[in-house]
Amino acid sequence: MAQVINPNEEVVLGEEIDHVRLITLNRPRQLNVISSKVVYSLAEYQEKWEKDNNAELVIIKGAGRAFSAGGDLKMFYDGRNLMDSCLEVVYRMYWLCYHIHTYKKTQVALVHGISMGGGASLMVPMKFSVVTEKTVFSTPEASIGFHTDCGFSYMLSHLPGSLGEFLALTGARLNGKELVAAGLATHFVPSEKLVELEKKLITLNSGDENAVKSVIEEYCIEVQIDEGSVLNKKSIIDECFSKDTVEEIVKSFESEASKEGNAWIGAFLKGLKRSSPTGLKITLRSIREGRKQKLSECLKKEFRLTMNILRTTISGDVYEGIRALTIDKDNAPKWDPLTLDEATDDKVEMVFEPFEEHLELQIPEKEEYRWDGKYENSAYATLKVKDE
Repeated sequence: MAQVINPNEEVVLGEEIDHVRLITLNRPRQLNVISSKVVYSLAEYQEKWEKDNNAELVIIKGAGRAFSAGGDLKMFYDGRNLMDSCLEVVYRMYWLCYHIHTYKKTQVALVHGISMGGGASLMVPMKFSVVTEKTVFSTPEASIGFHTDCGFSYMLSHLPGSLGEFLALTGARLNGKELVAAGLATHFVPSEKLVELEKKLITLNSGDENAVKSVIEEYCIEVQIDEGSVLNKKSIIDECFSKDTVEEIVKSFESEASKEGNAWIGAFLKGLKRSSPTGLKITLRSIREGRKQKLSECLKKEFRLTMNILRTTISGDVYEGIRALTIDKDNAPKWDPLTLDEATDDKVEMVFEPFEEHLELQIPEKEEYRWDGKYENSAYATLKVKDE
């Protein structure tokens, strides 16, 4: 039976409870994907409450079995011939990303279920990001001919070693415990305790960071990642994904896959070879540039990449990827160009070319955003490299 979507349904719910503000992503049937209406509503609440002296703590969560499955791909596919109609929502989304990073009030994300792509940009930058055993994180954009967006060329590039390149290129999924170990989330709380934690935070009625942290720590447990986790493959990931080009990364990964005990590589390697060559090339360069860029510079770059990709400046892969994944669902995209060799550096360069200044994303150059080095100081960064 086809889903019945109520166009008047509130896609984002906002509640004001004394000094606490609660945001609920309310598209559970669509896994809380981020549509233009969601972006507008989120931005409206964020801006309103940041200026509200009575608002001290902002909590964001997702309704149903997802936090947010990311951007509304169908929205972009349907607007492929009316690109200017997508310009405003893309611009607003990048402003929202910057706003979340620089927000002046204490924010807590309660992340239960899927948190992918742009949806994860509502989780990772938060001062407190609480995950559960049901949480699933991924940045799979390169596989459909897009790029790692919404600030993730900045966030992933600051992960230890070459983990950022690995996650961005393979779209590998991490569970809640792995997210905490990697520094992409701050606390792991069992799902059966999440509602109780939310009530306790509301009762706390304060945005004091130490007090909020203490409440969360009452419910969180120490994480220990499974032996088979990709985070325990640090030496191989760093060796392979530190290579200069996608071609060299694939070749190195193939070489490691042939060694005894490395059967885990097979699925990731298959995914890499099935992904858009153009998407992979753009994504790798963007992540590498992110290591040397400020947050504002990364967002400006990502905005540029997004618009050039949606305008099919060098390839229409993003629409072919969306078609194969969500429209026809045949999972058989026909990439153009078809091979990595054909996705040449001069073509990739075209999507990185700056716009005229008045067409660039306009955000402040001076920034004071929440940054505590949690990625560098994560458990993953200090993992003892195991014998493979």
